[in-house]
Amino acid sequence: MSVPALEATGLSKSFGGVRATSDASFVVPPNSVTALIGPNGAGKTTLFNLITNLYPADAGEVRFFGASLAGCSPRTIARMGLIRTFQSARIFPGMTALENVLAGAHLHVRSHAWQQMLWLPVARREEARLAGKAAALLELAGLAAFRDVAATELPMGAQKLLEVIRGLMAGPRLLLLDEPAAGLNDSETAQLGGLLSAVRDSGTTVMVVEHNMSLVMGIADRVIVLDAGNIVTAGTPAEIRRDPRVIEAYVGRDDDV
Repeated sequence: MSVPALEATGLSKSFGGVRATSDASFVVPPNSVTALIGPNGAGKTTLFNLITNLYPADAGEVRFFGASLAGCSPRTIARMGLIRTFQSARIFPGMTALENVLAGAHLHVRSHAWQQMLWLPVARREEARLAGKAAALLELAGLAAFRDVAATELPMGAQKLLEVIRGLMAGPRLLLLDEPAAGLNDSETAQLGGLLSAVRDSGTTVMVVEHNMSLVMGIADRVIVLDAGNIVTAGTPAEIRRDPRVIEAYVGRDDDV
């Protein structure tokens, strides 16, 4: 059997007296799109923060393609190929859309600073190669027309897509996306769905936190449901649709109503 792209075991985290996650265990298969869903405040973003060690877990372990992430800094985790985005678009001001995407490649630049300062042939060749890759990603996301536009002038939906492809520019083995469809219109959401499916088909594993159920059910191979910090269930989209525990997590029990 193949090693899971991501395996979390017993992840728990409290903030003061509030339990954000409790004994959360799940597996993300390689070469898949796995969606993490749940009501607002369920602890989905906290779980992403625990996976990437932005928050230290009170208990539990995360393994990335079999390697423990315990004690690894977020930078080390990124170098290992685990890349994430955040809920709100984080665009670099003063840079064009193309330059924002290029920033995603900073972990993989091979030429030295002095070679770049002197603009030696090795630095020029590397920049040309990376610029070509960034331009191809902009085209794939439907953002080619914004290539030389200041990123802060892009509509919010375009900024969200820009952040996704900046993450792809880092060459991830696993890409964690936190609500990438937030602020997107229907056509942009459909474009995002096509992009994520293409990313999976190219061999990159994706895990996405998302509230847009149409997007989730259309692209996810597996869905994990979180409620009040606890994993309620996991399965295929078809299984999740008819699971009464999922309905209860979202709309409550009959006696609650």
